[in-house]
Amino acid sequence: MYLVLMSKTPQNAISPRRHEDFPEWYQQVVRAAEMAENSEVRGCMVIKPWGYALWERMQSILDAMFKATGHRNAYFPLFIPLSHLQKEAEHVEGFAKECAVVTHHRLEMQDGKLVPAGELTEPLIVRPTSETIIGSVYAKWVKSYRDLPILLNQWANVVRWELRPRLFLRTAEFLWQEGHTAHETEAEAVAETKKMLHIYETFARDYLALPVICGEKTASERFPGAVRTYCIEAMVQDRKAIQAGTSHFLGQNFAKASEITFQSRQGTLEHAWTTSWGVSTRLVGTLLMAHGDDDGAILPPRIAPSQVIIIPFIPKEEQRAPILEKAEEIATLLRSASYLGEAIRVEIDTRDINGSTKSWDWIKRGAPLRLEIGPRDCEAETVALGRRDRGPKEKESIPWSLLSQRLPEILAEIQHSLLDRALAFRNTHTRKIDTKEEFYEFFTPTNKTQPEIHGGFALTHWNGSAEVEARIKEELKVTIRCIPLEENPLCGICPFTGEPSSQRVLFGKSY
Repeated sequence: MYLVLMSKTPQNAISPRRHEDFPEWYQQVVRAAEMAENSEVRGCMVIKPWGYALWERMQSILDAMFKATGHRNAYFPLFIPLSHLQKEAEHVEGFAKECAVVTHHRLEMQDGKLVPAGELTEPLIVRPTSETIIGSVYAKWVKSYRDLPILLNQWANVVRWELRPRLFLRTAEFLWQEGHTAHETEAEAVAETKKMLHIYETFARDYLALPVICGEKTASERFPGAVRTYCIEAMVQDRKAIQAGTSHFLGQNFAKASEITFQSRQGTLEHAWTTSWGVSTRLVGTLLMAHGDDDGAILPPRIAPSQVIIIPFIPKEEQRAPILEKAEEIATLLRSASYLGEAIRVEIDTRDINGSTKSWDWIKRGAPLRLEIGPRDCEAETVALGRRDRGPKEKESIPWSLLSQRLPEILAEIQHSLLDRALAFRNTHTRKIDTKEEFYEFFTPTNKTQPEIHGGFALTHWNGSAEVEARIKEELKVTIRCIPLEENPLCGICPFTGEPSSQRVLFGKSY
């Protein structure tokens, strides 16, 4: 085996680079990777085939994980009567400013223009989340403890009127899954909430190569109407946090609002205990921000829609047929091999364009492995292999006879290297801080032209004061991301008040 160099390689595929303007770098990666683009509807996006294939891959894996724990899929209405939201005051207050409202049911032509007509007797809310509409259905289904638990999930779109849209991270319409369960006892509902949180943690770690921190949100960051909200928090490469998934213990709040009651084993009438939990297409943005580089996206092999891209290099037309034939043979060989129990996902790029251009397209899209095959490779019975977790100039020549053995090993190496790299980055930029001065210095940029390169996660004692939490958010744009579940609750002193604190919490700037 030997290394060869790709000639005429651009310095970087993405401009600006990460350290120059991280938010703009991210937008350019999404476009260069052919993931999505802005639509003509402000705040909404068009998810392109490669981006949607990535979301489908996430869907299929999570769907299997949900079903393995007893959940089933259902579908509930897109429109929610205004009166349903009004039943849960805290919930409606939390979402009121983000709601899209339907007030008419038809259009009429007046003076050559279409105008809304047929005003609805009750306005309909385009679902921002489904607790209230699903609660009204559960109230009809549940009569006895024998009807519980209900363990349902739906894959759907939701609308939250976003003022500062950003592709995948914050859009007015986005795709997600939302689980909604109802239980006989509080203990069952709490166990369900934590179980789904750890499913998200496992998925993020094992498939997305994202080391996440599990924790509980403070009261001010809690889901509107929930008793407790748990989350997974990821750090991306500008050292900010992204809330990558949430799981809510709703107590009996929504059950009381929707009148979900059942006859208990003792014959008394009780309210059910409910949960809800969800992740969204925000995971796509988190993935790109966590792993991408200045050449584009980098996709972990377990989540990549295509793990291996075969790129034929065809300098002369008469060489097309034999090279494509050999590419098909190699693809068939690799599809018969497996990586972690799944057939290797292989795609041949047969576009009639320059081979180097095709190779750079797949580098930008983040495909884990590229196999380049040209006339000399056919003569030598080898391929030139490029790994996306390494520089674009670095290639390895591999004999055809070793491909089905070597490629699963290399895919495993890439998956582990991306997780290790992300974990090392997070650990490097996470600090235990015990003084107010150090805390403010940590989150105050020293270089005004590059504020994104400062900060990270701070593990700092906090006495539980909502006033302190609000002041830090106002002064530094820093929030308590979560109260970590794994952090040992050791007593200390809150550096902001001088009062006793039972545990360090995780502070950070976020998207």
